Amino acid sequence: MAVQAQDELSGVVKQYAMYLRNVRGLAAKTVSEYCKDLRTFFRFLKLDRGLVDPSMELQDIPVSDVDLEFIRSISTYEIFAFLNYAADERSNMASTRQRKTTTLRSFFQYLSVHEKLLDHNPAENLVSPKKAKTLPHFLSLEQSIELLRAVDGPNAERDRCILTIFLNCGLRLSELVAINLSDVVRNNNTLRVLGKGNKERIVYLNQACQDAIAAYLAVRPKDGVKDRNALFLSNRKTRLKPISVEVMVKKYLEKIGLSGPGYSVHKLRHTAATLMYRYGNVDIRVLQDILGHANLGTTEIYTHTSSTQMENAINSNPLAQMAAPSKKKKTPPPEDGEDGE
Repeated sequence: MAVQAQDELSGVVKQYAMYLRNVRGLAAKTVSEYCKDLRTFFRFLKLDRGLVDPSMELQDIPVSDVDLEFIRSISTYEIFAFLNYAADERSNMASTRQRKTTTLRSFFQYLSVHEKLLDHNPAENLVSPKKAKTLPHFLSLEQSIELLRAVDGPNAERDRCILTIFLNCGLRLSELVAINLSDVVRNNNTLRVLGKGNKERIVYLNQACQDAIAAYLAVRPKDGVKDRNALFLSNRKTRLKPISVEVMVKKYLEKIGLSGPGYSVHKLRHTAATLMYRYGNVDIRVLQDILGHANLGTTEIYTHTSSTQMENAINSNPLAQMAAPSKKKKTPPPEDGEDGE
């Protein structure tokens, strides 16, 4: 029976996890993914080195005994073998293998440079696999309006407020559920958002968001609230959990005929970004600040979502109507039997 990642961590990896969380300020979910990658990596090494019964299932291989001596013995070749295994045997996509590569580079960098526990970094020259660039899926303007109009039920004001903020501000799910009442600054219509890596940013609330928040606050429970700071509350009067928001969004998407793996909470973030860029003529760097992207390259994908904009850009070139020069008609040569030079 498989065990949880926390129970499988060795002392070295636990120390690394604390470094990621407290020094580098990475989100708990990100740290958990890094630890899972290392757990899989150590399990693979034990199996590949013949240190465990070859018939043993990978998820059952214990790695809590992986110590510094074991880590010092890891070679670059073994790291490449693991990444090949991830691609060939586990069918990991390029994005997943890219994260695993990042995990290994970070882990060995931490041990060799930060802690100076390794004389050699076997992952020093590791290159991430190229991740295929795909255009993000998003709802059209008409679908977005239909989604907002589909909201009903006893939590209508809360649900409509959540969908409105998603579609207008492009928040991540983790950012939305973390909003506190004090984060909504009503005198200047702004929202304080705590993003990835505990980076704080200010998002301006348009009239739709202001009205939706006001409507929800008018009916938000006041008595018996267990988390008085939380903006969005569950029926149990506790802070709304991410899974509850995911279920709610999925319900309304299905209600307007949009279902399947391609539709999720994150698609609403893509929708907000696309609508702002397509209809608002928003500068790409402003959009980067609104979405809280650390890398401009992440934001630039939204510049490729509108074929209409690209067509208009080409047609707006002042040379677009420049006519090609007309060709002069050539005099045909004389027929046989006619006079001519």
